[in-house]
Amino acid sequence: MAVRGSSAYERELRTLLEGEPVAVRSYARALPPESRESFERLTDEPFLVIRGAGSLGFDLVALRREFAFPLEVKASSEPVIRFTAASGRADAQLAAHRAAVGRVGLTVLYAYRRLGLRGQESWRLFLGSPPPAEGRLKYICRRLPPVNSTREGHGILRWEEGLELSRFLSIFRSITDPPIAVPA
Repeated sequence: MAVRGSSAYERELRTLLEGEPVAVRSYARALPPESRESFERLTDEPFLVIRGAGSLGFDLVALRREFAFPLEVKASSEPVIRFTAASGRADAQLAAHRAAVGRVGLTVLYAYRRLGLRGQESWRLFLGSPPPAEGRLKYICRRLPPVNSTREGHGILRWEEGLELSRFLSIFRSITDPPIAVPA
């Protein structure tokens, strides 16, 4: 399996979510017009993104208004990432992430960067922990596909099952933007 070190991809996702104009334009250029708008709005409505550190810590944490999204970044040229690779370290990490966010009412997102794609969106998101039982975060999370498990209970990401980053941004905006007043 061709899983690559993710620090370059962490930086890519970070600059996108922070609304860095050059990164947003470069990434959105290859997307269909309907997907570009979600990214272009990031330049005006960015996230504050903090890079994490540590062997079982989160890669990134994206913050905006009352939302916090701990993110784990994975990158591969393969369509599937199995968490049993690297002696099960990713499985242990998933369990640690679930325990950490479960205690504080957050959820962890897994961002999967598919390498070598042309003409389509390369970032997909997955829900890495159970969605909260209430609040606006519940409505965002229930639209995210979960990190699946094999029959043996190990985590697995199938890129084609993930939610496109542009779609996630659109869902996030529809839930967080104030309703438009209709003139009487």
